[in-house]
Amino acid sequence: MREVTYYPGCSLHGTAREYDESFRGVSGLLGVGLHELEDWTCCGSTSAHCTDEALSVALPARNLSLAEKHEREMVVPCVACYSRFRAAEAGAKAHPEYLLFPYEGKARVRYALDFFCDASMFAELGAKVARPLSGLKVACYYGCLAVRPPELTGVERYENPEHMDQLMGALGAEAVSWSYKTDCCGASLVMTRTDIVVKLSQMILSMALEAGADCIVTGCTMCHANLDTRQAGLPVRDGRSSIPVFYFTELMGLAMGHREARKWLSRHVVDPIKLLENKGLL
Repeated sequence: MREVTYYPGCSLHGTAREYDESFRGVSGLLGVGLHELEDWTCCGSTSAHCTDEALSVALPARNLSLAEKHEREMVVPCVACYSRFRAAEAGAKAHPEYLLFPYEGKARVRYALDFFCDASMFAELGAKVARPLSGLKVACYYGCLAVRPPELTGVERYENPEHMDQLMGALGAEAVSWSYKTDCCGASLVMTRTDIVVKLSQMILSMALEAGADCIVTGCTMCHANLDTRQAGLPVRDGRSSIPVFYFTELMGLAMGHREARKWLSRHVVDPIKLLENKGLL
């Protein structure tokens, strides 16, 4: 069994419970042992990096300090948290005076999508797929932070990433070709400029429909919230004015036959269950 430290972050204990539960569920099916980071605290991704440079390093670095006590990589499903951890790694080197706890830079942080796209995990996944997602056309939406800035994420093809597309292919789904997979949904403006968020989100939704996708798949809690809740008034395309939005772990769990999949999906604003039933996948 592969043992990892698990940092859920605030959203996965609240508005994104289905992401937390599906992540835990598929980890169990793939033989990944999760050890939730003891006494973890908020990484400050909502506002610290916009208001206080020292806190933007100190808050995530406290969790990194806890994580490096274990000889395990730390897997982070929330891409906003992941981004702050990677920024804190660089910030701690440049400004060690910001640190409030001992930190030696030994923590190994992985974004959940990247973790599941490892060759070894792909091999394990191939043996576990019980119900291939045949006939399901998905628009893989990475968002901003999963791949950028490349100097922090290490992603080479940051303008056209394909690892989520490959993961969906391994599940039996078809990843459609579209050019909005890394566009911003406006998450950082969600409380201050809702008008901009609606405009950006609806452009992404509209383009996914135009590309012929049945649904959108993401790994970002803020992107999911925006795309799932900003569909009112969406222009009709091919007879549709809404499109379900999944976490990639939900589709992994569905393809592997996890018994809790329907429960996760029942929490979405745009109901995905009818789509899956019509496709014979649920």
